Amino acid sequence: MIQRSTIDESYVKELCQKAKIASREIRKLNTNTKNSILDSLAKSLLSKQSEILAENAKDLQFGKEKGLSGAMLDRLTLDPKRIEKLVEAVREIRALPDPVGEVIRGLTLPNGIRLNTKRVPLGVVMVIYESRPNVTIDVGALSFKSGNACILRGGSEAYHSNMILSNLFRDCLKFAGISPDALVFVEKTDREFMVPFLQQSEFVDLVVPRGGEGLIRFVSEHSKIPVVKHDKGVCNLFIDKSADPKKALDIAINSKVQRPGVCNAVENLILHSEYPKSKELLEGLAQKGVELLLDPAALALFPKGKPAQESDYLEEFLDLRLSVKTVPSIHEAILFIEKVSSGHTEAIVTEDIAMSNLFRDSLDSAALFVNISTRFHDGGEFGLGAEVGISTGKLHVRGPMGLVHLTTSTTYAEGEGQIRG
Repeated sequence: MIQRSTIDESYVKELCQKAKIASREIRKLNTNTKNSILDSLAKSLLSKQSEILAENAKDLQFGKEKGLSGAMLDRLTLDPKRIEKLVEAVREIRALPDPVGEVIRGLTLPNGIRLNTKRVPLGVVMVIYESRPNVTIDVGALSFKSGNACILRGGSEAYHSNMILSNLFRDCLKFAGISPDALVFVEKTDREFMVPFLQQSEFVDLVVPRGGEGLIRFVSEHSKIPVVKHDKGVCNLFIDKSADPKKALDIAINSKVQRPGVCNAVENLILHSEYPKSKELLEGLAQKGVELLLDPAALALFPKGKPAQESDYLEEFLDLRLSVKTVPSIHEAILFIEKVSSGHTEAIVTEDIAMSNLFRDSLDSAALFVNISTRFHDGGEFGLGAEVGISTGKLHVRGPMGLVHLTTSTTYAEGEGQIRG
C-alpha cells in the first residue's frame, strides 16, 4: 500500500492548478496564434537537435545500465530521422483544421429557439506514458492546437529527453507571451506520485495512460478522473488460403519486423491450414530474425522453431518473437482472435472478397485491416498528424486519439424570451 503521508501533495495540487489556469487562457486563442507557436516549436526542434540528442544519450546510457530490453531502448531512442519525424508531426498538426468552434449541429426549433452545438476544448488532459519521448511533443502539440492544457508524466527512463523537449515547448509559449503552464511536465517520476494526481478531478478533466498492463491497471484502479485506456496491442494477422504469397510475406514481415517494440506490431500469425505457402512464409520470417513460437502443425513445417505455449498467444512481446497458430477455417481464425485479442488491430490477407467481408463483419476491434500491415494503425498514418495514443476502449474515442478527440461539445441556445409551459 502507498504511504500517502510521504507524498508532497501540495506539489501535485500546485501543478494541476497551474494547468487549469493556463487552460482558461489558451482555450480563447485564435487559430493563427496557435499555428504560429507550432511553427516556432518545429523550428526549435530542428535548431536544438544536437542538444536533444545529447540528453537522449544520457537516457540511453542509463537504460543500458539498468538492463532495459531492446524494445524499450528502441522506443526510447531519438536520432536525426526521428527528430525529423517529430518536426513533421508538429507541422501536420499545424496544418490540420482547428476543431475548436466547429458547429456539429445547428437548427431552429419550432418554438423559435436557435441551437448551435460546437466543439470546445476538454480543459486539462493528463497523459502518463513510458519510454517514448516523442509523446511529449505529440501530445503537447495536439493538446495546444485543440485549446487544452496538458500535464505530462513520463517515466524515469526518459527523464532527460522529456525535460529538454518539454522545456523547448514551454520556451516557445513564453516567447509568445502565453502561459508556459499550457504544458506542465511532472519532474517527479516515482509511481506513488501518480496517485494524488489521479485524485485531482477538480482541475484535471481526462487521464490517458499509455504503457504496459501494470500502468493501465494502476491508473484505472486509483483514478477519480475519467480514463481513456490505451492498452496493450495483441495484434493478429490471419493468412487466408487464398492469400497472394507475396502480399502475405511482405505484410507479415512488415507487421512484425519494421518496429517490433510498438503496440501495432503483430504478435500472433494465424495460418489457414490450406494456405500452400506456409513453409515459405515461416522461413521468410526466420530469415529476418524472427523467433517463431509454433503450434504442432507449423512446427512440422518449420522444425527450427520453438513449441508455442498457450500463454504465448496472450502476450504482447514487443520484440522479434511471434506466435503462430494453424486453423482449418476462417471461422476458427475468428474464434481464436476473439479469445486472444486485446481489441487493438486485426488483419487478414486474402484474395476472396467474401472472406474479407466475413472477417470484418465478425470481429470487434479498434481497427480491422484487409491486405495491409498492422503497422498502419497509427495516428500519423491515419492523417491525424500524431496521436495521444491508440484507445482500445469504446467510450469517447476508439483507435488513434487525435486532435478532434481532445474536444467535447457545448450547446448554445438563443431566443426572444421563450419560456417553457
